[in-house]
This record gives sequence, structure tokens and C-alpha cells, in this order.
Amino acid sequence: MAKQEDARSVRRRERRARFGTLAVGALGGGALVGGVLLAAVAHAVPERASPFRNLGVFARALAHIESSYVEEVDQDALVRGAIRGMVATLDPHSSYLDPEELRVLSSDTAGRFGGVGVEIDVRDGWLTVTGCFEGGPAERAGLLPGDQFLAIGGRGARDLPIDEAVRLMRGEPGTEVRARLRRPGVEAAVEVVLRRELIRVQAVTARLLGDGILYVKLRAFQETTAAELRRAIERATVEREGGVRGLLLDLRDNPGGLLEQAVLVSDEFLARGVIVSTRGRNGRQLDEVSARDAGTRPDWPIVVLVNGFTASAAEIVAGALQDHHRAVILGTRTWGKGSVQNVIELPDQSALKLTIARYYTPSGRSIQAEGIEPDVIVEQLDPATLRAARGAGARDPLSEASLARHLQNDASSRPTPPTAPPPDPGQIREGTAPEAPPGEPFENDFQARAACQSLRAILASRRE
Repeated sequence: MAKQEDARSVRRRERRARFGTLAVGALGGGALVGGVLLAAVAHAVPERASPFRNLGVFARALAHIESSYVEEVDQDALVRGAIRGMVATLDPHSSYLDPEELRVLSSDTAGRFGGVGVEIDVRDGWLTVTGCFEGGPAERAGLLPGDQFLAIGGRGARDLPIDEAVRLMRGEPGTEVRARLRRPGVEAAVEVVLRRELIRVQAVTARLLGDGILYVKLRAFQETTAAELRRAIERATVEREGGVRGLLLDLRDNPGGLLEQAVLVSDEFLARGVIVSTRGRNGRQLDEVSARDAGTRPDWPIVVLVNGFTASAAEIVAGALQDHHRAVILGTRTWGKGSVQNVIELPDQSALKLTIARYYTPSGRSIQAEGIEPDVIVEQLDPATLRAARGAGARDPLSEASLARHLQNDASSRPTPPTAPPPDPGQIREGTAPEAPPGEPFENDFQARAACQSLRAILASRRE
């Protein structure tokens, strides 16, 4: 009896062995060779030191999906999905870009793309129009801020990821995209056909205010930002007799962009000293960029406007001007994205957008997940209205620190002591909203009015 049991056990072991061989065989010759190579590497290198020891698990999972999934699968899509999932375990600013997503990113940084000229955001799960480019297809079609997309190109837009919506609306100039929207107060859906055009994003808008104050709005840091800023300043110095006397630099809602452009913008107003430094793994310094005296603008008083959506490259500019006491920073605490990403192209024309470093302001501080604290804190609402809104349960905005898997702040960074006091911004009395002088575009912009008041106070102190 024992011998019969032993014989059955042997047969069961043989069957299990044959099944295991078939499962491995389903990997194919290349995968089998790879498994042999991995085994050799495992013997040659200590297990903890080898980054390849889990590739066998990945290969087996891929083999099971290819051989056993209920429908045919696209192997390229599987591998790209695996890479996307791998990168998604890192910080929220690292990502995998397929060739189409890489093209969109490249067009964003260039400031030129084929599209319909609409700005969108997600609000309560709906893709919502926040603005239209002047003269663009969306504006001509009558799209309005607050319109919500029901469908784009035949796809339902509810809970559609914003990057997918962007991909659907962009394309070759001259091609069309159909959209259906709902509009507050209008019962019937709005149907539009939008013909794509070459859209050029104007990164800089500027206008002269009273008393020689130049107001400059920087929307993003794309390839043309520094050049557009220089042209705006040069036009203003010629336009007004006596030139520019003060600068109001608006970085609110600026999501950042190219690090190089942030350095060039900062260099316009700094004659010397560090602008930004970057450190990689284990705190190793990768780069340090300093200002050049050549081309530095006159010593105008500067007020920089920031808010909770001032991020990344915009924070580099604000941090550099604040640490060098070159400007008064006014508004609310910034987003807190203190990391640098590099785009690494892969052989199949996809790419990794990978976080490679933290950046540090001139004083040596990391603003990662902390943001920049303004010199003068001014909420967009006047204080009385703000208190009422918070009493009604208004929520604070999101920030870098609220994102899953965000990088922690480098607590080892130690700012150097300030060498000079910042300019006196004047007094902003609680509950008092300064009036907007005639002709200034800030009737409903409390922060901008407060910034103008501060700038005029500094100008007045210089005359005394």
C-alpha cells in the first residue's frame, strides 16, 4: 500500500513538473534565454544589488496574459502599460509619455500647437471651459467660461482625464472636432464644430499703469517667455516719457515650465549671486546658476504677485527675487513644487518624464511641499469676505503637499541669513480694499490693487 502511494506521489510530481515546463515554455525562446541569463546574473551579483531580479516575475506575468487572457492582446500596449505603472509608483511629477503625449508636451513648451484655443479645467468631475484664446476657434464658436463638455469627438466627457481631453482637441490645423456642451441657464445642449488652427500661446502680457508702473503677467515658462518679457519692457520704456519706474510682476496661476526660462527671467533683475541650484540623489549638487551683470534692468522697485497655483519655475523666480531682497512677494503661499524633471526619450519615440533633482533658492532652502511664504500675505478676497466664506465651509486650495507620493522637503537645507532688509511694502490695513485708479484693470482684483498700493508706497518712500 505504501509503495502504491509512493508511486502515485511520483506520478503527481511528474505531472506538476510537466505543467511547470509548459508554463515556462509559453514564455518563448527569448524569454527562456532571458531567464537563463537572469539566473547567471543572480549567481554573479548579490541579490540585493541586482536591479534585474524581479524581471523574471514580470516576464512570467506577461506570458500568462499573452497565452491565457480571454482575448488577443497588444504586446506593445502591455509593455507601455507596465512602464506607465512602474513610473506611477514614483512622485506625482514623474510619468511615462507615449509618442502622442510627448508630442503634446513638446508643443506646450514651444507655445505653438494645432488646437481649438480653449483653456479647460476639471470642476466637480466635469471638463469646464475656463477661458478662450482671443480670436481662436473656440471664441468664434461662442464657447464661454463655465461651459461644461458633455462629449468631445464622440466620446463622453464626464470624468474624462484632462490629458485625454487635450489629446482629443488637438490635431492638425484644418481638421475638425465636434463637441457638445451644457451651459448654465440653458436647457438644450450646445453643439459646436471646431476647426483646428495653429494656436500661439502668448506667455507674456503687459500694460503701463499710472505713475510709470509696468504690469506684466507671465502665464507660463515656455521657450519664448524671456524674449517676450524683454520686448514688453523695451516697448514700455519707449512708450512712456521718463520710462518705467516700477514693475508689478504677476505670477499667479503660473504652473511653471522650463527651468532655463525661469533663470533667464530672474537674470533680468539680478546683477550677481546665485539664482538657483539643483541637487540630485543623496544631496549631490548637479548645477548652480548665477546671475550676470550684463543686461540687468535698472533698480526699479518690484512687487511679485503669487498665489496657491504659482508653481515650479514660477516659484524659482519668486524665490530668487525674494532671497536677494530684490522684490516684495505679495499674495498667498505658493504651490510648493521644488523638483526638477528631465524628459528622456526612449527608442520607440516615447519618453520618461523623470524627477532627477530638487532645486534650492539662493539662500539654500528647498520649497518642496512647503512653498514660498510671501513677504506680505494678501488673500484674493478682502479679509471680511474671506472670514465669511471660511465660516461657510470654504476649503483651502490643493498644494504639492496634498498630492499622493509627493517628495518630502529636504529638512537638511539651511538658509543663509539675510544680508539686507527687503523693501518696505507699505501698510495694507485689514478690511480695506484700496481703490483701483481710473484706467487700471483691477476693479475686481483685490490682490493686484494691494500690490499697486505697495508699489506706490515704495516709490513714494524713494522720493522722500
